[in-house]
Amino acid sequence: MLITGLGNPGPAYRFTRHNLGFRVADLIAERLSISLNRTCWQGVSGSGMIRGQRITILKPLTYMNLSGQSVRRALEAMGEGPADLLVLHDDMDLEFGRLRIRLRGSSGGHRGVQSIIDSLGTEEFPRLKLGVGRPPEGIDPVDYVLTPFSVAEEEAMAALLDAAVGAVAAIIDLGYEAAISRHNS
Repeated sequence: MLITGLGNPGPAYRFTRHNLGFRVADLIAERLSISLNRTCWQGVSGSGMIRGQRITILKPLTYMNLSGQSVRRALEAMGEGPADLLVLHDDMDLEFGRLRIRLRGSSGGHRGVQSIIDSLGTEEFPRLKLGVGRPPEGIDPVDYVLTPFSVAEEEAMAALLDAAVGAVAAIIDLGYEAAISRHNS
């Protein structure tokens, strides 16, 4: 299984809404004792065995809009296909703190997800959508996702990150259908 967190490289983006996928990937790696110290596939990655299943975590370093290049290279090198992929990404159509597991679907306007769809030639791959909410009136969505979370949102971040890690653990342990039943509300 390839777990890919989407984000943009560099300290300027670290705490932005668009980097929520990176933050969840980092926390999963930390909790599973997987070091993200390999530079390959146009990203950084690490692998480990979890309950008898090989898990690779990837953070593409291509910038968000080219994430698909990194994901495609990783899947090809691993000999896996889109069904073996789980993409973690921010979603403006979900209110802050909400999660949604989807097995397939359009990009919903998310350019990183669209890059993966374009690179793999399919919408048929699982994803965990991480709610960041809609921008306030008059704020461009592109600017919104590239700004840091508010102080109140950062204070609530631990609960969102824990829920996301729990959803990924449920996917690994129980499979997608059971994880969807538990975590999609």
